[in-house]
This record gives sequence, structure tokens and C-alpha cells, in this order.
Amino acid sequence: MTPKRPVSAGAIPKAVESPALTRPDAPPLYAALDLGTNSCRMLIARPKGGQFSVVDSFSKSVQLGSGLEKTGRLSRASIYRTIQALRVCQQKLKRNKVVKMRLVATEACRRAANGREFMDRVHRETGLRLEIIEPQQEAQLAVVSCAPLVSPKTEQLLVVDIGGGSTELVWIDLTDVPPQGRARAIMRMHGGFDLPDDGGPRARVVDWISVPLGVATLRDQFRDVEDDSARFALMSWFFEENLAEFAPYKDEPPREGFQIVGTSGTVTTVAASHLGLKRYDRNKVDGLRMTSDEIDKVIRTYLALGPAGRRRDPRIGIDRQALIMSGAAILQALLRCWPTDRLSVADRGLREGILYALMSSDGVLEDTDT
Repeated sequence: MTPKRPVSAGAIPKAVESPALTRPDAPPLYAALDLGTNSCRMLIARPKGGQFSVVDSFSKSVQLGSGLEKTGRLSRASIYRTIQALRVCQQKLKRNKVVKMRLVATEACRRAANGREFMDRVHRETGLRLEIIEPQQEAQLAVVSCAPLVSPKTEQLLVVDIGGGSTELVWIDLTDVPPQGRARAIMRMHGGFDLPDDGGPRARVVDWISVPLGVATLRDQFRDVEDDSARFALMSWFFEENLAEFAPYKDEPPREGFQIVGTSGTVTTVAASHLGLKRYDRNKVDGLRMTSDEIDKVIRTYLALGPAGRRRDPRIGIDRQALIMSGAAILQALLRCWPTDRLSVADRGLREGILYALMSSDGVLEDTDT
């Protein structure tokens, strides 16, 4: 299910493509939109064998949750920025004649007192109908998107999705599933974590949790702490305190057959810094495996740079520099609990999970083992 992105992904084309360029026998197009606390992202794709091929995409930092921690509401400025981004998405959907789509909103809209009101306004002004999904649906879609990165040797899997407003963790036991069928067993979870028992081997969810702390909300909680290192340490320990109800937190960390798959801008940024990339390259980052020591080295480099140095670092980027340390604090807390030499970096998330779920439900993907 590794998607192929066009060179101009995320950009607004200079010219509108002629509808005549689309073959009449081409597979139908599907779209998935993820409106998070910090970003608005969309993919348009068509099924291709057992995977899908991306034909258009959009990504914009809209900071929808800016000020939410203080007021409990989505601000007027945040709403304006987001609706402008959604207008671009609506134009892309119309231009590509997409009829099968799922458009979702997550933590910021779940928590905001005016979240439902905002959904109604989006529909009035853009024609798009977004649904606010629950944390478990968000976790399911993140798990499905990461399935292709799961090693056949993995028996215990932790999938981590660090978002802007929340962080989802899902622990999966794969010991009953034959090695070559483990990734496929996880893909089947698009229908839910508690699938009917058909008598065959299946992946089992040991526990899952949605922590209401993401890169934006965690940063906002400790914004008043002036010292950079102290703020980072406080954020990391505070996040770990919120893992107390997660059952695997109390267990002895596994050694053999354990893998973490991390999906977020934080994890991909850390990976890009580890590789020394001055220009982000998804092909080099997605699927990269890192050790706890390699990740810790990057985080210590970020701390040594300080706020001014991080703003100038091309490996971090302008959009990410304000949030990278809160994300790094979450990542450090996770690796403190579950140290591993096998953290897989996933440049994928809810959009990919939504696309797989839609296509799988329609039966347009080939049912082959990954």
C-alpha cells in the first residue's frame, strides 16, 4: 500500500487539466481528508492492484487548534485559515471529479465547544461535509496505514500516531499470525479492533489509548516555562504520566520480536535530521528504521541548537520548528518506556488508512498478502 506521490504534491497547479485526459476505463478516484489540530491534508488516489496510486494531494498548516487550550473554542482566525484551505481541497475534488470520499476532523473539533458549529459553517461555505471521528476510529485508521511497514519477525507491535491535539497508541499481539500474513492481518483492522472470530489466526489488540496531548496541545500547556531544556523535560515527564492507564505501560518491556511504528511529522522530521536531509525526501524517510540511541542523538542536537538555532535549521523546516520539541518530548517518553532498536518511521497516517478502508469496502483492491 505504498502510495506514489506526484512531484507537485501539495501545490496548486498553474493550469487546470482537461477532463479529456482521463481515460474512460480508468479506475474510479477516491479521496481522504484529515483535518487535524495543526494541519489540513488530503489525498486523491485510485486503486492499483493491492495498493493505491496517489494522483493529487494537498497539505497546509492551518493551526486550527491555536488558542484552544486557553479558550475551549476554535478562534475566528483559525476558522478563516482552515476554510481557505478547505476551499482548495474542494476545488481539487471537483477538478478530479471525485465521488467516493471520506473527510474527517479529529481532536480540535472533538474538544472545541464550537466544533459542530464549525462543521456546519464548513458545509455552508465549501459544500464539504466533514465528520468528527472518535479516538478509536482515529487509532484504527492509523494502524491500517502502517501495516505495510510491519516486519514478518514482529510479534509485539506498538503503533504510535502523534497528532497535533492527541496521541494514539495501539499495542497489537501478532504471535498467533503466521509471519508472512502479519501485515495483512493488521490491514483487516479497518473494520474495527474487535473483529468477529472466524476461527483463523488473527492480530489481537492488547490495549489502546488516546492521550489528549499532541504537539500543539502539549506545547501550549508549557508555553509559560521560559527555559528551553526545563520545558522539554517537563513536557516529556508529563506525557509519560498520562500513559499510566495504558496496560502495556505496567509490563516488562519486550526484547525480541518487538517493533514500534511511529507516524507523525515529529517522527519524519527526526528521521530527516538523522539522515542530514536539507530537502525532505519521502522515499528516504518512509520505512526507515532507527534505534533509540539514534533518535536520542537527534533530540539532544535539537536541544543544543536552542529555539533560535532550530528556526534556522533547514532539516526541521519553518512549519515544524515551533512544534518539534513538544513532539520530541512525546517521542522521548515513549522510548523511555519501550526502548527499541526497531522504530519504523511512517510517512503516512489517517488519509492512507481511510483510502485503504474505502477501497477495501468496495472490493477494488486485490486481496494479496503484503
